[in-house]
Amino acid sequence: MAQILAPSTQWQMRISRASTEASPLSSKMWSSLVLKQNNKKGGVKSSTKFRVFALKSDNSTINRLEDLLNLDVTPYTNNIIAEYIWIGGSGIDVRSKARTISKPVEHPSELPKWNYDGSSTGQAPGEDSEVVCDAYTPAGEPIPTNKRHRAAEIFSNKKVSDEVPWFGIEQEYTLLQPNVKWPLGWPVGAYPGPQGPYYCGAGADKSFGRDISDAHYKACLYAGINISGTNGEVMPGQWEYQVGPSVGIDAADHIWCSRYILERITEQAGVVLSLDPKPIEGDWNGAGCHTNFSTKSMREDGGYEVIKKAILNLSLRHKEHISAYGEGNERRLTGKHETASIDSFSWGVANRGCSIRVGRETEKQGKGYLEDRRPASNMDPYVVTSLLAETTLLWEPTLESEALAARKLALNV
Repeated sequence: MAQILAPSTQWQMRISRASTEASPLSSKMWSSLVLKQNNKKGGVKSSTKFRVFALKSDNSTINRLEDLLNLDVTPYTNNIIAEYIWIGGSGIDVRSKARTISKPVEHPSELPKWNYDGSSTGQAPGEDSEVVCDAYTPAGEPIPTNKRHRAAEIFSNKKVSDEVPWFGIEQEYTLLQPNVKWPLGWPVGAYPGPQGPYYCGAGADKSFGRDISDAHYKACLYAGINISGTNGEVMPGQWEYQVGPSVGIDAADHIWCSRYILERITEQAGVVLSLDPKPIEGDWNGAGCHTNFSTKSMREDGGYEVIKKAILNLSLRHKEHISAYGEGNERRLTGKHETASIDSFSWGVANRGCSIRVGRETEKQGKGYLEDRRPASNMDPYVVTSLLAETTLLWEPTLESEALAARKLALNV
């Protein structure tokens, strides 16, 4: 397979005049697709499955393009279109290219491997620029931007898999006007204030880009993404959607594919999608990717003590997590606008100004989950989810540092 799929998704698509239905990939098909290389090295299996959809616009100026997009080619050819999707050299950009397959396929093993020009995506030198999919070099080594490989190793560890880690990821993003770095729907340079009516607001003067948010929501549902909700955010033109709860590596797979779908929708709408953690400087909220996390032990009776022990470990590795939680995050984590300072670790019950928030209901029930509010909107979900699992389930602090952190956080662990 040709990656660089992050996940290594290859989507089979048929374009129909009457409908946009496509046969879903089965769980078995998806697992072998994204883990074809990893399975040889003890990778974890994924239960992810996605369907493909065709985008349609109501813009009358491109009706003729829509007619072409909706042409029914099945009477004339058995060819299908396979879309290869991967993560680019920046670690946050999503790339894709399509190829014709001569006949319908029953299993991903029937799809050909494919390479691409890694020198044009910032992933290989020009003199040796071919990179083979799931983000491997021709020699079979994972390239630096293939964060899924390491994540698969962590999630396949028995100590991790036995705890059935759940993740719920809140992906914030900002819609900007083309050609200018300014929120969608607002006069360039005008400053409406950070709060205003925009958070979960409704109305022409309060909501900008709802059509894009709604289109993305429905497209993700159709495609099989485990999207669980969406809402308008604090800054004008800023939105959020949630993925999960998903088990293990599935959460990151779904976030990456949902980002790809969002890129395609904003591309067609002529709107700029930004995952910058602070897209507009000043007294505005930034954009994060809050990550909710729990293990089997946290969800069972007595789980609150397990959660506090996990928080202790997270406090001791604060710098390691911050360094992996997204580029430009220091512009967002200032201690203002519902964030904690990037320089210090804190936790609290129902406190959105902390590094780690524990819900009031979790405290009351004595079990549940924790919310890591530090990840930026441009974080790599493979890195964040696997690092949370590693720190809380595999990493063992020294007795000295553990005692020091316990005193500092006043935790009874």
